[in-house]
Amino acid sequence: MKADQQIWRTWSQVLHRWGITEWAATFLETAGPLTVFGAQAVYISQPLLYGVIPKGHLDALARLLEDKKRMQSFVTYLREDPQA
Repeated sequence: MKADQQIWRTWSQVLHRWGITEWAATFLETAGPLTVFGAQAVYISQPLLYGVIPKGHLDALARLLEDKKRMQSFVTYLREDPQA
């Protein structure tokens, strides 16, 4: 989980830079069971995305999408960390 939190910091910085932090947080909260399908899509697409997105980030994203508790922790992190 510690390694994932370091990755979350990177994601948070990117989302803040793009100005879509609140949109991303809301999407994750409202996606419900679709996030499990999203996790499976990440797993399936990993061979295509290697080199574009670091493997650790893909794994962290899949874990986040599969675990509601982890996803809510990330949403909270996004909303509490405006200066990431």
